[in-house]
Amino acid sequence: MDYLISDLHLEENRPDITGAFFSFLDQIESQASRLYILGDFFESWIGDDENTPLQQEVKARLTQLSERGIQLYFMHGNRDFLVSEGFEQETGAKILPDPSVVELAGQKVLLMHGDSLCTKDTSYMKFRAMIRNPAFLKTFLARPIEDRITTARQLREMSQANNSEKSMEIMDVTPEEVSKEMLAHDVKVMIHGHTHRPMIHKLVLNNEPAQRIVLGDWDQKIWFITASENSGIQLHEQPFPAPTTS
Repeated sequence: MDYLISDLHLEENRPDITGAFFSFLDQIESQASRLYILGDFFESWIGDDENTPLQQEVKARLTQLSERGIQLYFMHGNRDFLVSEGFEQETGAKILPDPSVVELAGQKVLLMHGDSLCTKDTSYMKFRAMIRNPAFLKTFLARPIEDRITTARQLREMSQANNSEKSMEIMDVTPEEVSKEMLAHDVKVMIHGHTHRPMIHKLVLNNEPAQRIVLGDWDQKIWFITASENSGIQLHEQPFPAPTTS
């Protein structure tokens, strides 16, 4: 069975999400063959040289999965696009380019994080191009960790302030961009996250049925996709597990 998740936004001040993720791994470990993480796995990632207790714990759990023979795949999100080779080496996960075409349930599927589809949000698209510019990244990664933490926090605050003034339509994907990407990659199924709007959208491409499946963020619920030859591709939601008491 293949599993796909996105937008957990793991961070120290949300231990409930970390606990839900570890419970999810316990749930799927015996039946998973592949796990795809489609970006914004971490709320922020300022470089592979950062190594917080949370990051250590998460990497250790992922390493356990890969050592059990489960193939791990990671795609960058807008929050954690600085995850790099160090993360791969420590966890056994393989970083996938965005977009990537893979085979799920016997069919070609286009995987994306989803932020590049939001082309109506022109200010974000300009910001995205700036912070992913190799010259900017080289300068940023050369700075001390403390400085990078401060900058990352400031950028998140700016993003939140800007988003509060934008309409939901602008921050959602552009339908024409979705069709363009699916046609360019010759697929009938697209899976992405980013928008925090979980749903299965029915589409028509070249007079043939198609679908866009959107993963939800892990705020109050666990969202994931399963894919297998027998059951096809399915979107699931579960409540967070009840917190354990000592």
